[in-house]
Amino acid sequence: MTKIQNSKRYDLEERSFRFSKRVRDYTRELPKGMANREYIRQLLRSSASIGANYIEANESLSKKDFLMRIKICRKEAKESCYWLRLVEVGSNRELERERADLTKESSELMMIFSAIMRKSG
Repeated sequence: MTKIQNSKRYDLEERSFRFSKRVRDYTRELPKGMANREYIRQLLRSSASIGANYIEANESLSKKDFLMRIKICRKEAKESCYWLRLVEVGSNRELERERADLTKESSELMMIFSAIMRKSG
């Protein structure tokens, strides 16, 4: 792997890590109603899974395993978008803005993983 490819790989690891941390911090501020608790739990799981599966992909033993992990990354990014849409923010505009930013980042991650799949397939 060239130095440029290697640095891009770690940039995506760091980007997915930062996304997961932002989601974690965001969920701490959300109202804790009964439905929101489940949505928050699912959002935390899917957002953290993106980075964890990307690390696994980079350590894969075969191309098939790599592609499967990248597909899971994309799926988890898509799920994160879904759970972000479902969480209740009430009338808090700051939480609504952060949700929009997180949804945008999740969509961008989804597109990045889709591009990796196309180029690797």
